[in-house]
This record gives sequence, C-alpha cells and structure tokens, in this order.
Amino acid sequence: MFFRQIEDPSLAQYAYLIGCQRTGQALLIDPERDIDRYLRLAKANDLTITAVAETHIHADFLSGSREFLETQEGVTAWLSDMGDADWKYDWAKGRPDVRLLHDGDRLQIGHIEITALHTPGHTPEHLSYLIVDHGGGADQPMGLVTGDFVFVGDVGRPDLLESAAGMQGLMEPSARRLFASLPRFRDLDDFVQVFPGHGAGSACGKALGAVPVTTVGYEKRFNHALQIAEQGEEAFVQYILEGQPEPPPYFARMKRLNKEGPAVLGTLPRPPRVAIEILETLLDRPNHVLLDLSPDRQTFLTHHHAGALFTPLGPKFTAVAGSYLQPDQRLVLAVPSIGDVDEAVRQLVRIGFDHIVGYLLLDEILNDSATAPHVLATRSLPATDLQNILARHPGAEA
Repeated sequence: MFFRQIEDPSLAQYAYLIGCQRTGQALLIDPERDIDRYLRLAKANDLTITAVAETHIHADFLSGSREFLETQEGVTAWLSDMGDADWKYDWAKGRPDVRLLHDGDRLQIGHIEITALHTPGHTPEHLSYLIVDHGGGADQPMGLVTGDFVFVGDVGRPDLLESAAGMQGLMEPSARRLFASLPRFRDLDDFVQVFPGHGAGSACGKALGAVPVTTVGYEKRFNHALQIAEQGEEAFVQYILEGQPEPPPYFARMKRLNKEGPAVLGTLPRPPRVAIEILETLLDRPNHVLLDLSPDRQTFLTHHHAGALFTPLGPKFTAVAGSYLQPDQRLVLAVPSIGDVDEAVRQLVRIGFDHIVGYLLLDEILNDSATAPHVLATRSLPATDLQNILARHPGAEA
C-alpha cells in the first residue's frame, strides 16, 4: 500500500493519497482545489487517482472534488449523504460519477478496503474512513482518516455551524452529537493510527497538536478533550464550547460554496507581470486592490503603496486575505520575488479568490519614479501612547 500525507502549511490542512501498488489505483481524501500537485505526486509513484473522497463539507478551504470530476476522466467522488437537507452536496445531485455514502458503506481501491463511519458533531454529515490493507495480508484496520472528528490532542470544534455559518441554536446540539460520536473512536484498537484533517495552526479546533499523526491508544490516554468526555456529557459540552478561536470571516462563504459547488478552475491562474507604468491606472479601476506581500509588518509600515493591504505570505496568509477581501475583487500582487507568485496564487484560489489580474515586484513599486508619489510610510504607536493622546485631546475620538 502507498500512503502519503500531503500538507498545506498555510491552512494546517492534510490531504491523503492512498494507493494500491498492485493495481495502480489511488484514492485522494480531502483534496484542495489546485489539484495539479496531487496528480504529479500520483504519477511520480505510478498511481492513477480513480476516486476522491471528502470527510465533510469544509469551511476553511474550497474542495477539489468537483475539480477532479470536471477535468479528469474516470474519477468517482465519494461524498457523505448523512446530513439533513442543509448538509447535502447540492452540486453532486444526480451525477453518475458521485457515490453518496452512508454509515458502514465499504469501498475498494485495488486491494485496499475503506469503510465510511458516520462521526457527526463538527458537522452533521461528517465521515471518517477506516482503512484495511488486504494487499498486505491484513484483516484489521491500519488507520483511520478522521477529518475534523479527532485531531492530535483535540477534537473538532462543534460551534462553527453557529459561529461561522450563522445557523443559530446549533452550537450545543452539535457538541452533544460530537460527544455521542466519541465511543466509535474509543472502541477501536489502540494500534490503529490516526490521520487527522488538520494540525497545529488550524482554526478548526483550539488545542491541535503539531505532530502530524497519532494512534487511538495515545489519544485515549493523552487527548484532553477525550479525558474530559470521560467525566460525562455536560462536562464535555461545557469544555468544548469554551475558548474556541474566532473563525475567520470567509468560513461561511466556504461552507456555502462547497455545498453549492466551487467554480471549476481548469488550470491554475497564471497572472502576468504588470508594467509599472500602468499600475496607477489599474488601481483606479473599480474593485481593484493591491496586496502587499512584504514579509513582515515593519517592512510594510516603513514604505508601502498607498491603499495597499498588508498580506504577508506565510502561515497566516489565507486567514488575513480571507478577512480583508471580497470574492469579486480584482487582485494585484506586490511580491518580494517572482518565486512567490505561484504560492500566493495557490493560497488565494484555495479560498476562492480567482480574479488575480497580475503581479509586480515590491522593489519596482517602492523605487520607480512612476509610483514614487504614492509610496508612503505609516507611523505605529503603542496602545499606551494612543491612550495618552486621547486623554490630552478628548475630542480626538470623533
């Protein structure tokens, strides 16, 4: 069996490529939208992706399942049918290349058997996938792909339906559904490996560990959320709903688009290099915005183009961009180097920002005479200094 965890550090997200090396078939679980990297990985290992699966309707990125079906031949999507009407994949209805899954459904990739387990709580339709490698002679599961059910050191937050998707009154019932799902995890053998959907840095939990994989036995012994659950339902509900981080504003849009069906990219956008002479004309157009990808805040404050939005390319890029931007905006990227363009484009399309007009180098913007009148510095003050200024000038608040 071939097994590979594929990390997106910007979203602390894991996808999983599982292949039968005897037949050359492979399953990809929880793909993001820029699918070319998965296809390259499969090809490099003499595998063909014949199926894609999702653990749930995601809130933090756009799924690549529809992209696979629309652009690749011979691929089937395995999607949950365990949610109510609000938690169905509307885009998948009636498609012959989609298999809708129910609890206990068994699937085959070559000599590898995958069983879908309904593990609701994070979302109503959530599935986990139990993996048995019959090709290796096993008759017991080697691992469980848990999605946002159980993480390393934590469990998936049950409040996003309310706090991010705006569906009032679902936070506590979701926490109780999550509590009711936990015995399915505890009943597994301790040797079963756990392959979570996210790691440390994700907003889908409050205490995710930085270790990429774990085991059922280790989590039963050391996962704090599971330990609290041993104290009873009320203790677990109170614990799991307290202290959850504020979800980024774009989460609600991701839920809706993954339900309705993300737009098909076809190929990854390849924005052209923008001539410095036309930048100001470009930014004067409606809905056009300049993203400054300076590596740190101080560099940005020292000199930046007027009106540029500071979106440092790094682990928090998607959270920052998703908080600033509207999906219909046209984006111009100011990048430290040409090598940053591809990564920035990938991170933007993963959260649905497809309209990327072009890019320029930061040095061009900051040092060219055509843009010199528009380059400025922004002064920063400690909060205590601001309080003193307001105290001396009571009318300054207005």
